[in-house]
Amino acid sequence: MSGLTSIGTSAMFASYAALQTTGQNISNVNTPGYSRQQVQLETAGGQYTGAGFFGRGVQVATVARAYNQFLTTQANVSQAQASADASRLAQLQQLETVFPTGQNGIGSAAGDLLNAFVDVGNNPQDPSARQVVLARAQDLVSRFNAASGQISALQAGTATDIKNTVATVNGLTTQVAVLNQQIAKAQGLGQPPNDLLDQRDQLIAQINSYVQVTSIPASDGTVGLFIGGGQQLVLGSQALTLSTVPDDYDPSQVRLAVNDPGGNRQIPAGALTGGSIAGLMRFQDQDLVDARNLVGQMAAALGGRVNAQQALGLDLGQPPGAGAPMFATGAPQVLPNTNNARAANGNFSASVSLTVSDPTQLQASDYELSADPSTPGSYLLKRLSDGLTRQVSPGTTVDGFTIGVSVPPPGTNDRYLLRPVGAAASGMTTALADPNGIAAASPVTATVGAANTGTASVASLAVTSPAINPALTANISFTDGSGNYNWSMVDASNNVVSSGTGSWTPSQPISLNGFQLSLNGVPDSGDTLQVAPTRFPAANNGNALALLGLRDETMVGRLTLPSGSGVGGQTVTDAYAQALANIGVRVQSAQSASDTSAAVAQNAQTQLANADGVNLDEEASRLIQFQQSYQAAAKVLQVAQTVFDTLLQAVSS
Repeated sequence: MSGLTSIGTSAMFASYAALQTTGQNISNVNTPGYSRQQVQLETAGGQYTGAGFFGRGVQVATVARAYNQFLTTQANVSQAQASADASRLAQLQQLETVFPTGQNGIGSAAGDLLNAFVDVGNNPQDPSARQVVLARAQDLVSRFNAASGQISALQAGTATDIKNTVATVNGLTTQVAVLNQQIAKAQGLGQPPNDLLDQRDQLIAQINSYVQVTSIPASDGTVGLFIGGGQQLVLGSQALTLSTVPDDYDPSQVRLAVNDPGGNRQIPAGALTGGSIAGLMRFQDQDLVDARNLVGQMAAALGGRVNAQQALGLDLGQPPGAGAPMFATGAPQVLPNTNNARAANGNFSASVSLTVSDPTQLQASDYELSADPSTPGSYLLKRLSDGLTRQVSPGTTVDGFTIGVSVPPPGTNDRYLLRPVGAAASGMTTALADPNGIAAASPVTATVGAANTGTASVASLAVTSPAINPALTANISFTDGSGNYNWSMVDASNNVVSSGTGSWTPSQPISLNGFQLSLNGVPDSGDTLQVAPTRFPAANNGNALALLGLRDETMVGRLTLPSGSGVGGQTVTDAYAQALANIGVRVQSAQSASDTSAAVAQNAQTQLANADGVNLDEEASRLIQFQQSYQAAAKVLQVAQTVFDTLLQAVSS
């Protein structure tokens, strides 16, 4: 009877274990990270007799959890990508507010400034019209400063977010290392610690939402975590610490590093393929840099062009003088790499200088300068916005700026980050406070001879060079009806300083002494023209009209080709509209990427839940199944008891 009793007892224990496990599943149906558990049974083995092998019942082999390595990895990877896209989108949506539309935008303020020269042109002596120009100039500066300040605040916030996230990841990896140790000990008992494994998987999933890691299981049940293409993060019960370090060029930017026994090992931003940190890094390294350069390019171009035109006119000073700069912009920056050879003595930044030569050709980009190993004395200049690399020498002018190299020159492995426009908007100020300082007058005035017989008249007179000598008078006399002429430059005493001949053709200006004179009509033989110093600057509006014309001038440079030629420029308002479109496209692309990756992550999580999660309908059916098994096992014991009692009665009788 012991065999039948033993079989019934083992069956009851097995059914009870299955009922207990099913109850555990049902009770943890809403527990995050819980994996469905299932009792695995095996036969107890047969007992040999002369009549064959008789079974000895059932025994519980183990309690296993539902686990799918492929689906788990897929869910972690997709969640890492979704987190990266979501974090970048959130930052881009904040960056979009830096570029407001309508009257609150930089483009509108720039248009208002240039349009204010209409009233100055109509009445150059009107102090109120001049004061409006200065007010519009201050408003424009405030817009540039505000935009730059917001970008700097976003950079500081991004750096703080990265540091806080790194602290969170360090806490999670420490927990994984502790669980690894506990799991390894429990694994030595011969059975898997399911709850500990679930906790570790959940921690790894959380880590992947911050920074994507690769999980590699070991034979002792522990899991190794690796980041950035193979850098160890967790190995067994040891967890390395992540930290943030300043960028090699710009200390306001942060880099991710692993603190290993050899020191801080910096992880390249490109090696971070997923997680919110990767999204924040991409925003910091690409979107914020581009936004800062877009704003700086407009500030440098507009400020430089207005100042240049101011210098070509006369103000209302006593006596009138060349116009002083209206704006001051932030100086171009040269940021040496902290690993440069002369970094130790603090003299590593004096070797390279940067000077803006033409603000209208500046590009919205940073540059990296390094020695050219193939040509001593030459350097490689890489434009970071598109990767274009050119060989340059000291004194070379590229994209509107000139590179200078002093003695001693940079070392072979030294590198420099060049920022021609990065600080232009943040350092922009109004340099002109006196309304009389607005150079509305042209230094020269053109008149036609009273006895002219042709139809020629003055269409426009534009000063094109600061080298003009406003004390000289240009006398032009046409020698025939075909446009040929003689010219002479005379001083205040009517002494001839220089002379020559020329030929005028329709639609082509006459260029002398730094000015261009355009004509309407056709001159006849003997007709004369004179370009003389302006006698009454207070009543002259020549330079005010030139300043007004800047609103239609393509002063903001576009991409420069390797040959040095450009693909055209933009007006300042068009440049701002293009910047708006640039940021808007990034937001839309980021939104689309975030929606897609979130859907993929949700789908992967659903597949994982279907494979590993608890289904109440299935558990309810199993509950009935195991209840019936338990009842049947109890019936076996009841029958065994009855048979045993019958035998006892038979023996006793």
